[in-house]
Amino acid sequence: METVIRIIIIYMFILLGLRLMGKREFSQLSPLELVNLLLIPEIVSQSIVREDFSLINGLIGISTIFALVFFNSALVHRSKRYEQVIESSPTVLVYHGQLAPDNMNAERIMPEEVFAEMHKSGLERLEQVAWAILEPDGKIAIVPEQQSGGGQHHDQQLVG
Repeated sequence: METVIRIIIIYMFILLGLRLMGKREFSQLSPLELVNLLLIPEIVSQSIVREDFSLINGLIGISTIFALVFFNSALVHRSKRYEQVIESSPTVLVYHGQLAPDNMNAERIMPEEVFAEMHKSGLERLEQVAWAILEPDGKIAIVPEQQSGGGQHHDQQLVG
């Protein structure tokens, strides 16, 4: 039982830590995937190198991780409140050609990162961006402004 309690404590600590660190640091993996990658080798390592001499202890640890992943997934699916605590929501970085500095600072996003994503989308000026949104997976989505025939033109410096 001590193994299960220790794993639950470590799991929650790592999950909370990843949530507090933000979404940009781990944009390639979901926090849950990273938790699993970090915990499984650690749990079974003692059984593998025979420091513990108990293969059963390692198997109990892995089973506990699998159960936590399942229950976490089920709770996220069933409870919007739990989902809001565990998973992050999208963050607006640019709104109609204007940077949102408070949001960018909160997410630790530099303007250069937004500009790089703009360039990948074929946009050269900030005024061409209707929305730049930091998605929960850590990627920046760019939504261009709709082209209009006779709109005002703002002189803005080319980025890049």
